[in-house]
Amino acid sequence: MTARQDVQQADVLAICKSCEARQGGLFGALNARQRAELAQASSNHEILAGTELPDDGTYSSLLSGVVKLTRNLSDGRQQIVGFYFAPDFLGRPFEAKRPVKAEALTNVALCSFPTTVIDRMINETPELGHQLLKHALSELDEARDWMAALGRKTASEKVASFLLMVARNLAAFKYPVDSMSFALPLTRADIADFLGLTIETVSRELSRLRSEGAIRIANKRQVSVPSIAQLEQRCGD
Repeated sequence: MTARQDVQQADVLAICKSCEARQGGLFGALNARQRAELAQASSNHEILAGTELPDDGTYSSLLSGVVKLTRNLSDGRQQIVGFYFAPDFLGRPFEAKRPVKAEALTNVALCSFPTTVIDRMINETPELGHQLLKHALSELDEARDWMAALGRKTASEKVASFLLMVARNLAAFKYPVDSMSFALPLTRADIADFLGLTIETVSRELSRLRSEGAIRIANKRQVSVPSIAQLEQRCGD
């Protein structure tokens, strides 16, 4: 390897060290040589809000932004079934196509990898396969939690639970905090779609949470939670 290539690889690895998904997540199972190879094979790109993510079978780390997952029904209706937040991992090992549509809710930055490289590393490094399995099981647990929430919780509890979920993912806090503020990436129509409520019900419950002091809303999208504990109490868990 030439001196210039050494410098280029060092630059790429320096960028990768700032990526939480590689440093402490799925790719923490790889050794230095594999991380260097993955860094060289990766490509960063941005996708504008409202754009469908290409379903080309690649793997990607979500560096920033929010992605919504939707499923089309036979009569043309669409249902939001989940979300991806940074630093989530997009991709399904050993499957070329996603069973759901992925669309950028906000401007999104992705770091993508060729399937051939990832699939080979899964075979080389069992721990990477274990991490991918844990990732899949975590998504399954979250889906089951939302099945229970959507089936049993009141409208007020659903909206409170949704706000807490978004806050936790956007704030990405790793330690207990008392309060937080975030920009809500969804419209009230999207929230209603996901929670199985009407737009009017979502607006009414947001207004109720605000009047009770559980949240503050500025400019329709900027949400502040003065007390995490108070919002958690409204979730009905």
